[in-house]
Amino acid sequence: MRLERNFFERNTLTVAKELLGKVLVRKVGKKEIRARIVETEAYIGEEDKACHARFGKTKRNAVMYGRAGCAYIYLCYGIYELLNIVTEGKGFPAAVLVRGVVFLPRRSQIGPGKLTKYLKITRALNQEDLTKSEKLWVEDDGFKVKRSQIKSAPRIGIPYAGTWAKKKWRFNIEK
Repeated sequence: MRLERNFFERNTLTVAKELLGKVLVRKVGKKEIRARIVETEAYIGEEDKACHARFGKTKRNAVMYGRAGCAYIYLCYGIYELLNIVTEGKGFPAAVLVRGVVFLPRRSQIGPGKLTKYLKITRALNQEDLTKSEKLWVEDDGFKVKRSQIKSAPRIGIPYAGTWAKKKWRFNIEK
């Protein structure tokens, strides 16, 4: 079952945890590629020094200020296009980075840059509404993740954010 907007219109930390175990679906032509989300990372508001909204609204991050459930895709280090999903309410910039997936049927886990490459997710899908899209969406297939399986850790690759980098806003399913 496809996740509806109200799933994403909640607290970002809650959404980041509850996305674990959900299935990211990318349709390319007639082929559907499915991947279970196993790692996420939260970015919340202009005060979060690790968030792209830390300097306010720009052309690049404008989608973060829009409707929850939309894709925010940006180029990282000039190499990788990364997928985030906008959360909370319109006008408040928050999103969850999809940091790791396991492709279905089960294969090895890959990280945020390789997953977008494999799924053919590019900035052309930036602002795509995942609640309505025929190209990219998230489903709940009934897979259950127990709270005891969810581990939190500091976010990765953001040393410039100071104490904000140490926030345990990265979540994964314990193996």
